[in-house]
Amino acid sequence: MAKCVNKENMVLPSLKEARLRRNFKTETIKYKVEDKYAHLGDGKTYYIYTYGCQGNEADSEIMAGILESVGYKHAEDPLEADVVLLNTCAVRENAEQRIWGVLGQLKGRKRNHPDMLIGICGCMPQEENATQKLIESYPFVDIIFGTHNRGNLPKLIYQAYFTKEKAVEVLSTEGNILESAPKVRESTFKAWVHIMYGCDEFCTYCIVPYTRGRERSRAKEDILAEVKELVEKGYKEITLLGQNVNAYGKDINNGEYTFGDLLRDIDKTGIERVRFTSPHPRDMDENAINAMATCKSVMPHLHFPVQSGNDRVLKIMNRKYTREEYLYKIKRLNEEIPGISITTDIIVGFPGETKEEFNDTLTLVKEAGFEGAFTFIYSKREGTPAAKMEDPISEEEKHVWFNQLKEAVDEGYLRGTQRFVGQVVEVLVDGESKSDLGMLSGYSKHNKLTHFKSDDKSLIGKIVKVKITDAKSWFMIGDLVE
Repeated sequence: MAKCVNKENMVLPSLKEARLRRNFKTETIKYKVEDKYAHLGDGKTYYIYTYGCQGNEADSEIMAGILESVGYKHAEDPLEADVVLLNTCAVRENAEQRIWGVLGQLKGRKRNHPDMLIGICGCMPQEENATQKLIESYPFVDIIFGTHNRGNLPKLIYQAYFTKEKAVEVLSTEGNILESAPKVRESTFKAWVHIMYGCDEFCTYCIVPYTRGRERSRAKEDILAEVKELVEKGYKEITLLGQNVNAYGKDINNGEYTFGDLLRDIDKTGIERVRFTSPHPRDMDENAINAMATCKSVMPHLHFPVQSGNDRVLKIMNRKYTREEYLYKIKRLNEEIPGISITTDIIVGFPGETKEEFNDTLTLVKEAGFEGAFTFIYSKREGTPAAKMEDPISEEEKHVWFNQLKEAVDEGYLRGTQRFVGQVVEVLVDGESKSDLGMLSGYSKHNKLTHFKSDDKSLIGKIVKVKITDAKSWFMIGDLVE
């Protein structure tokens, strides 16, 4: 049965509030289960769909931990679960379209199992229009909450179970930090570690500053304690997460302890591999570059989003750097970390972009020597400044540009793998190859997917040496070195 809609009891998102940066002191909240929720999920199951970035994957691990802390067990089949959560992304329009499709499937299941709870969480509910649509057009959705209040999940489930009203709590705030929340990590040897949350860059095309709040750094003591615990449990690799990961520390202790300093301290914990995503070019300073070069655990791969190779487009994107400044940092990275693999993000067809300006992006791709890129045709996000900009370029023309860019990027992918043919590389084994039975696969230090012949599953989670014998655009093939 659909929940009653009583907006007086709902906390609804406000884009106006989400824009504000009032420099309130960030509060660190220690997670604790209230006694009345302690057995809320006994005998029940849950399933979480996760869409979007690595940050969402890490958030889902926390929500899974919270659910299991109150008695829920993971269900293998989402259609058989008592609670189903969709942890959503709002960066691109097609991410939202997928949500509507999954909700259609769940609607049929709920019709026959009315006690099933369906929740929408994450970035999408932070948008006013999306939450309004969920409330008005999807009456079978029981719970709606955003990015700032996942610690309230037991309370929201309790409310949905024991009242006849839809539970909606979407906070439009600069955000706090939740510590001590339990996690159910998907891997036993690779882990996500948030070091900061939010974004203050306000790129004109991006909704993230409105959905994730202001930049706020976790205390270094909490980060280092989490990494040390992972090392004790046998984890081999961590990926440090933040919307603008290398802005870490700017908001605390007068900015005296920054991202490079954190990398050096993490390097001392004994973790074997450290990756991070995603840095902003403006904040990639010499301290961070030096730390990448000198810390043994930091992998020689950097995902370094550029978005455009033209200065005018970068300016209207509000990226706060020029083509020349970006390429200088590429130069410094290559000088300090010889052989580093650099990948990037690029938007095609930004409102008002000309063919000549797009050609500047093509030349930058070759000049920077990227070994891969995530490429996107511009996607309008309501509420962002770019959504109001004139966009005279046809979709057909944008697709032509996109295909030209893809060709240049694909050359970089192949060049990036071919350089390792004949070399021995270290691979952290993830599991069996999806493309070939009898092979295992994992990622090299330079983040190259690597397949090798072996049926020894005891190697999963270990770092092994592989001699590369062949290279394709998207992966490498090699032989295990005994």
